[in-house]
Amino acid sequence: MPEETPISASKACVLMSGGIESSVLLQDALMRYNRVTPLYVQNHLRWEEVELFWLKKSLRNVKSNRLDALKVLDLNMRDLYEGHWSITGMKVPGAASNDEDVYIPGRNIAFLSKASVFAVLNDIPYIEMGVLKGNPFNDSTPRFFSKFSELASLGLGRTVEIKAPFQKLKKEDVILKGKGLPLEFTFSCINPKGYEHCGECNKCVERKKAFFAAGLTDKTKYKKAGI
Repeated sequence: MPEETPISASKACVLMSGGIESSVLLQDALMRYNRVTPLYVQNHLRWEEVELFWLKKSLRNVKSNRLDALKVLDLNMRDLYEGHWSITGMKVPGAASNDEDVYIPGRNIAFLSKASVFAVLNDIPYIEMGVLKGNPFNDSTPRFFSKFSELASLGLGRTVEIKAPFQKLKKEDVILKGKGLPLEFTFSCINPKGYEHCGECNKCVERKKAFFAAGLTDKTKYKKAGI
């Protein structure tokens, strides 16, 4: 990917999910900051063991002296999400589901709260997320990120700024932006079968459609092929 902005002397952490957006965002951030820390906040949801496996595999392909080691923070949400499909695996949103069906209440608030404390303790002024254009949720809007940055900075007594550089991009745009990367090592599934994508859940179908829209070959291994 071509360098788009001058490298800053500042540091940033990138909230990682193992998915396409955060993986491409990490590479993008490495061209804009002097030091970048990939940050994974573990909520103990049913797919996270597999997600972390693929995230670590993906990070082994990132070659940069600006990249710090992956930091995994623990934030157990199972007591709050008890009975939710993200814990039980029952009625996982499928191909015909709406985007609203995959919403996990308060997850971005929890992510950013933990990440903000980590950032301030490690003298990191910026936190970046791979939120996309069209995200319908209140905790993924520019207004939310601005207000959260203000509140976190006030509460922690240090400036911390939340950024979402991909908010004007669709998933297929991000795929094209990262077309030179081994995107087959990214992971998007919310109902994994072993260590593979199921191919049928809302996120798998979204991933397949985005590769098709981008006009690129999808090298992802799915248990069930097709859209």
